[in-house]
Amino acid sequence: MHAALVERPGSCIRRLAGKRRREMQFTRFLRNDAVTPDEIAAHAAAGTAARAEGRDVVVIQDTSELALGGRRARANGYGPVGKGGALGGLLLHAVLAVDAGTGELFGLINAKVWNREGGKVESRRSRATADKESQRWIDGSARAGEVLAGARSITMVSDRESDIYEYFACRPANVHQIARACQDRQIETEDKSACLLFAFIDRLPEQGRFTVNIPAAPGRKARVAELAVRFSPVVLRRPRHGAADLPATIPLTVVDVRETSEPEDSEPIHWRLLTSHTVTLLGEARKIVDTYRLRWTVEVYFHTLKTAGFNIEDADIGNPPAMMNFVAAASVAAITIMQLVQARDGNTGQKLADAFDPDDQPILEAVSIQLEGNTERQKNPHPKGSLAFASWVIGRLGGWTGYYGKPGPRVMRRGLEDFQRIKYGATLKLRL
Repeated sequence: MHAALVERPGSCIRRLAGKRRREMQFTRFLRNDAVTPDEIAAHAAAGTAARAEGRDVVVIQDTSELALGGRRARANGYGPVGKGGALGGLLLHAVLAVDAGTGELFGLINAKVWNREGGKVESRRSRATADKESQRWIDGSARAGEVLAGARSITMVSDRESDIYEYFACRPANVHQIARACQDRQIETEDKSACLLFAFIDRLPEQGRFTVNIPAAPGRKARVAELAVRFSPVVLRRPRHGAADLPATIPLTVVDVRETSEPEDSEPIHWRLLTSHTVTLLGEARKIVDTYRLRWTVEVYFHTLKTAGFNIEDADIGNPPAMMNFVAAASVAAITIMQLVQARDGNTGQKLADAFDPDDQPILEAVSIQLEGNTERQKNPHPKGSLAFASWVIGRLGGWTGYYGKPGPRVMRRGLEDFQRIKYGATLKLRL
């Protein structure tokens, strides 16, 4: 099923299978009580751990809502998701591992899939963290520490939703954290008096500036931004409600980053980053910022899963547990698609067998010869047997010319579909 999801990304089981017999196999697999999203994710995590052995790893976690189609989804037993509870669907909390230096995607650490049920819930303050959805941030950090025990270093990166006291208090010993601050919580000053975090940050002197390239995004042009940086050690105070069994204080470092000018088409950057790393120099603060920027990888991942690759929200599986299993399976396959996109530059060193069957190599080599043009930019520059070689072929099949930028997930999806047709045709010719 993983091979089918990679070769022809999509959300229609019938189309993925191609044959009635295979369709029934996939359906039985997804509905099998022994198959769960946790087991699927654990199998993927084992491969991730092997690839990350001895490396400096950044782990990125985030949650995305999967809207599955209003009334039909509600009738099939999916709970309300989204603002106002207007849509039925699932939630996916993905935990990804990437190389700290290159951004190479190692793979999936965890994929928690759940169905949010409707109805009134108790007050947030009256519930333990373990009974809240926010427990997923703590679990993701703990799981990273377990899976990546063989890594040289681990830094967990997360956005503002993870800014809860328990997240920092429960940090595994082998995991550092960088989280964007959301709560203007109390901190303890040198004289043991209390102060609000944001007011403290605003009083800090500027300690340097540097420039970064901000990539284009929907509604935003690419630009070069100058960032002013402030940083200081801080001591968080335990909140007054629901944390009596946690440490009274937690020492961290805050790195404040602000764009010095007003961009025309978007809000200026302003990140207040809380980290367990020690920061005493501007270069160390820059490293924290660059590490946090790797969080964009998970946004590309969700885009691949939902829009550019699999169109997962179009899936029409009426059985909620089976749909959860399908989301988990597609979550693993989306990693392979992203690795194929990353391999296009030949920087990851991955082998063709990481994403393709060994029998695919002669077909890819034959197609590469047909696609190559007369100029150097129209020739496949990568060694045979590498994933980069296959990535070049798939990109060209998807419509990339070798010029005008680089192929993305959508182009790769089209290329994979064309490659599947070519592979099928080659199989037919051999049979004849």
